[in-house]
Amino acid sequence: MALLHRPQSEAVRHVSRETPTPWPGLGMAAAGVLGAWGVHQLLPGVPMLTVSVVLGIAVAHLPGVRTVVRGPARPGLSLAGRRLMRIGIVLLGLGLGLDQVLRLGWSTVAMVCAVVAATFCGTVWLGRRLGLPGDQPLLIATGYSICGASAIGAVSEVSGSDEEDVAASVALVTLCGTLAIAVLPLLQGPLGLSELAFGRWVGASVHDVGQVVATAQTAGPGALGEAVLVKLMRVALLAPLVAAVALSMRARRRGVRTSSGRRPAPVPLFVAGFLVAAALRATGLLPGAALDWAHTAQEALLAAALFGLGSAVHLPTLARTGGRAAVLGLGAWVVVAGVSYAGVLATT
Repeated sequence: MALLHRPQSEAVRHVSRETPTPWPGLGMAAAGVLGAWGVHQLLPGVPMLTVSVVLGIAVAHLPGVRTVVRGPARPGLSLAGRRLMRIGIVLLGLGLGLDQVLRLGWSTVAMVCAVVAATFCGTVWLGRRLGLPGDQPLLIATGYSICGASAIGAVSEVSGSDEEDVAASVALVTLCGTLAIAVLPLLQGPLGLSELAFGRWVGASVHDVGQVVATAQTAGPGALGEAVLVKLMRVALLAPLVAAVALSMRARRRGVRTSSGRRPAPVPLFVAGFLVAAALRATGLLPGAALDWAHTAQEALLAAALFGLGSAVHLPTLARTGGRAAVLGLGAWVVVAGVSYAGVLATT
């Protein structure tokens, strides 16, 4: 009888190894969100999403905890970094007031499109020339040109990027965006920017929405309002950029099917959801309470996703390309700040 039961028990153990549970990792991500929220409450000037990335990197290198992060918690953390990121990006569309964005005028729309195009193309070109591995040039270019870590997560979904490339790109873009909070306000006077012009410059050049708010509020409420509107215009370009990457990947992998036997969709479902959410917001049918709830859920989901991505950062590996990545980060920063500054001067 023991011999008869042995194969079954071995099969059960084999199945359990093949289908690991995501709950330990999801629980760790939830704890990371609470920790990031607590830090943000104590230090309101520090964006919650930035703290989430830092906490994720920290736990991945703590003695004792790192074995859990790389072992039983890894499936759930990877799930958070991908699936929760998609849902958060869909909810991001509800914060996109298309009617408010269009009130800025077509000259500002053209300026933002030029900034995004120049930053994206210039960063990809420089990253390839520096020899950064994998999809890092593409992902870093996306983060700088659109909306930081959220955009990186969106593009990585359609490019099938390696998790380590995603994590390294998020870490670099988050670091540079955080530095902008301290550096850009110091440049307002020397560059001769008025309150409104400074707000537009911040909205056109800083990566993450939270970092935009933290940077622009130093110049007053007028600068903050302009910065948020210009930033939302950049966020609106997320969908066409992701769709373009998806179409490029589809053409490159023509005839290749996914593991389910289907060809990849030309436009990912979460991008369509983002557009639907933005259109729904523009109708004005959603009450303020629903929008507030959606914003809270979006912050929590993106924080969990960024914690998961941060936990995949391996600093020794990152250090091996740290010099080249730093050069790319600085170069991309110069491009986005310079082009947006010229655009602001031309449109104000």
